[in-house]
Amino acid sequence: MVLKTQIEWRHIEEGDVSSTNDFCLQHARNGAGSGLWITAERQLGGRGRRGRQWVSETGNLYASLLLNNPAARENIGTLPLVAALAANFAIKKALANSSAKVRIKWPNDILIDGAKVCGILLESEQVSKEQISVVIGIGINVSHHPDQALYKTTCLNSLGVSVSPQDLFAHLFEEMKYVLALWDEGRGLSAIRDLWLENAAGIDEDIKINLPNEVLYGRFIGLSEDCNLILRQDDGDEIKIAAGDVFLLDT
Repeated sequence: MVLKTQIEWRHIEEGDVSSTNDFCLQHARNGAGSGLWITAERQLGGRGRRGRQWVSETGNLYASLLLNNPAARENIGTLPLVAALAANFAIKKALANSSAKVRIKWPNDILIDGAKVCGILLESEQVSKEQISVVIGIGINVSHHPDQALYKTTCLNSLGVSVSPQDLFAHLFEEMKYVLALWDEGRGLSAIRDLWLENAAGIDEDIKINLPNEVLYGRFIGLSEDCNLILRQDDGDEIKIAAGDVFLLDT
């Protein structure tokens, strides 16, 4: 049974932290309620998915949001799409006067003209018998980006966009409230899925997916009802993918 979460939105701004996700989880262990945002000027131990290092120097946005018991367990796995939409909409607001194309690469990387500008890492912890805490960590390249990375990268300032991490966070703060309300603990997943597809990169295009023990190729034809990626292979077989590193082959 899910305990209905009453969200009280707050924001704590830090200087240097190990990671905003770690800091947020520590607040959860200390009894903090849902809706707590942690932002930092710099992360000393920032990380991405699968433990990859996330370069976290001053000038970019590093933010994490705490949600306690955000949904039934079977719906928590769709939160990456929610987070991606919030970041996508926030970045589009910052790029309102630009012709750059902002898209989501499955499940939650944000691309500008095919280059990664934002990474999202969700982590969870069973804080008590009654409470699971989920932290949504979002890093957006504002003033710099890594030169060597798994994917091509970019930052907002290099595109001629004049925005500060603080102003960008204000957009993210509002967009996250909107998208979480639309998601409604998973009850609004159909609307989230439709919005995500409207903003997705690579639909009906050939992609490569790196899995832990194999590499798959095929055409990205959409999302299943539970928001897994559907890959159509050359023989016509369709495979549902729950997690993997996606590479767009046409960019």
